[in-house]
Amino acid sequence: MRALVKVEAARGLTMRQEPAPVPGPDDVIVKVKKTGICGTDVHIYKWDEWAQKTIPVPMIVGHEYAGEIVEVGSHVKNLAVGMRVSGEGHVVGTKSRAVRAGHFHLDPETQGIGVNIPGAFADYVRIPAFNVVPLPDDIDDELGAILDPLGNAVHTALSFNLIGEDVIVTGAGPIGIMAAAIARHVGARHVVITDVNPTRLALAGRVADITPVNITEEDLKSVMARLKMAEGFDVGLEMSGQEAAFQQMTDHMVMGGRIAFLGIPSRPFVVDWAKLVFKVLTIKCIYGREMFETWYKMLAMLQSGLNVRPVITHRLRAEDYVDGFETMIRGESGKIVLEW
Repeated sequence: MRALVKVEAARGLTMRQEPAPVPGPDDVIVKVKKTGICGTDVHIYKWDEWAQKTIPVPMIVGHEYAGEIVEVGSHVKNLAVGMRVSGEGHVVGTKSRAVRAGHFHLDPETQGIGVNIPGAFADYVRIPAFNVVPLPDDIDDELGAILDPLGNAVHTALSFNLIGEDVIVTGAGPIGIMAAAIARHVGARHVVITDVNPTRLALAGRVADITPVNITEEDLKSVMARLKMAEGFDVGLEMSGQEAAFQQMTDHMVMGGRIAFLGIPSRPFVVDWAKLVFKVLTIKCIYGREMFETWYKMLAMLQSGLNVRPVITHRLRAEDYVDGFETMIRGESGKIVLEW
């Protein structure tokens, strides 16, 4: 089968032939139809410091996908050949306190498909039956291929009550844009999204009724005055991992404000904890999706009017993956979907 493989400890990926996976008794084999390129995949492609410490070589990468079950293991129940599916990319163990309590997303033994174990940038992928998420008929393969990052956005955005609140999102990457759209969908009053990339800010404005702000051209105080916000933002969604963005967010939160932090800093940065304490801020760190409550909520929102399809800006053949990765690295895209 065709597969995108990290074949050496260097920049790039290689499309080559690999043996098709064989299911274990509790696994399914999915014929991959479409995949999304994730920011994590970009880290792997660039072979940055995080990737060098994390990714085994060689390995098939990729973890955002939609496809069809073509084979099921001997122990698998309630799943059948021909079902259209996506899947949770975090493969959990069975021993930890978190798992035994049903908090699967908190399992310290978690392994990532396409990060620690072979991934979905291939004609076929093997996943545990437990991780399979069947797709409703009204969720097509293209949307199915971006449910994983949409789940990150849903988990982050729904960490706090947003109804009637003023929300700031730092980072207008695809997940930040989707989080902003979710905030509006569930009833936030004002949603401001900040970045320095005019292409992505323009995309954010097309996706949802939100206020994009280029922080190199406009300060948040003037934005707050224009929106008639007297005190500051009630909820912050940090999606950039940038020190300056986090500092700007905390400067403009209300007393007692709440921040959900999804962005991954490329290096440690200084936090003024005294400022956070005296503002009585609550900060919740987010990793992945709540298994499987996030999946139920995002499918329900898509079926009730949430429209994130405009976040997809490029649709490419799998063989054109280099163009997709380089476009993402230049910051000239939203989500990029590869067709297999």
